[in-house]
Amino acid sequence: MSKVDSRDVAVRLAEIVGQGNVLTGTDVPEDYAHDEALTGEPQLPRYLARPSTAEEVSALLVAAGELGVPVTARGSGSGLSGSARPQPDALVISFERMNAVLEIDTVNHVAVVQPGVTLSELDDRTAEAGLSYTVYPGELSASVGGTVGSNAGGMRAIKYGVTRHNVLGLQAVLGTGEIIRTGGRTTKVSSGYDLTQLIIGSEGTLALATEVIVKLQPRLAHRATVLAPFTDLDQVLAAVPEIISSGLAPHILEYIDAFTMAAITYSAELTLGVPDDVREASQAYLVVGMENRDAERLQNDVETLGELLTGIGAADVYVLEGASAHKLIEAREKAFWTAKAAGADDVIDVVVPRSAMAAFLARARELAAESESGVVGCGHAGDGNVHLAVFQKDPQRRGALLHDIFAVGMDLGGAISGEHGIGRAKKEYFLELEDPAKLDLLRRIKQTFDPAGILNPGVLL
Repeated sequence: MSKVDSRDVAVRLAEIVGQGNVLTGTDVPEDYAHDEALTGEPQLPRYLARPSTAEEVSALLVAAGELGVPVTARGSGSGLSGSARPQPDALVISFERMNAVLEIDTVNHVAVVQPGVTLSELDDRTAEAGLSYTVYPGELSASVGGTVGSNAGGMRAIKYGVTRHNVLGLQAVLGTGEIIRTGGRTTKVSSGYDLTQLIIGSEGTLALATEVIVKLQPRLAHRATVLAPFTDLDQVLAAVPEIISSGLAPHILEYIDAFTMAAITYSAELTLGVPDDVREASQAYLVVGMENRDAERLQNDVETLGELLTGIGAADVYVLEGASAHKLIEAREKAFWTAKAAGADDVIDVVVPRSAMAAFLARARELAAESESGVVGCGHAGDGNVHLAVFQKDPQRRGALLHDIFAVGMDLGGAISGEHGIGRAKKEYFLELEDPAKLDLLRRIKQTFDPAGILNPGVLL
């Protein structure tokens, strides 16, 4: 509960960002009450402010600290962890007005953007320069600031890494209102603690990014997508290290189980040309994306990949081009929406070492069977990030199942989340299963960045 009357708070906020950029109470649209997490009830904040500068963000945080108002930052609200779901007495700071691409620097191969810029908007701008920002978490309406908060990944992480590998610097506002700059336009810094990396993935609990410097890559002109069905998932997972060791350097390396493949192709009205007998015998698929600046080199790589997959045990190899390839990748990127439409009760994204994926998936299936639940899915086979849709209506049984699945992942050397974040949705499991000494250290770090405890309380910790 705020320390002063809500009308006084609204007046203070309006003095900072202007009356037209502050909403209160039931005037706040429902969309600001939630992100895309499947669990947890939507919660309208008490206040919504739309700043346009870092200085306004700073003033908002100073006011929030003085008035005892918790703060939740919001980009596009496309996250899956509940970290953008505010508390009932909170101030939501929306970055929708801070949505400019400030610079495309073709000498240093970076872009400087405000946090409200969407990945789609950034892709359009970088394409004009023949460059690309390579973080694609599956939802191009996601904001750059939101992906910084969650350390978003995606299918291209096998080649290009996740957000933290592609953000070189930040302008950020601490919970105290102090504005700092971290990193810059250089690819290496060895001068003190790496504050950029500490803020990335902190889910709005340490600081709010108001400017982001991202790394750009050359936009390669030629691409091909290879689809290989296998009779069982273990064969798919055994193929992954062989492909990586081959030096072919795919930019996409995904596994999709048969149930999920059927669901996403049906949803996308996509026909892949796989014969009925092959499809019926296949339990899992490997999707490999290849790219090159030269068409002939790409063709040679695809042929080499096809020979490798056939030798490993693929039932067949299909090279998809043009619309089919695009539609399959798009359908895989939207697998969450397919799972949601199918009635999934939760979606999780455990990450384990690649070598442990088969053991993890086998045990997850066993646990699901024991609890009379369903788990199906797909994942980033190249980096061990497993996405599972969980079907179990009973909250207690589902909670027990998730606890056990997360525990298995951590025992195998992994983590509860590879890219969605902990947020509110997975916090209880994180606090129960994580090393207490590490949790204590995280709390001390938060206290340093946010001594008043106003930044996204109840998220992560």
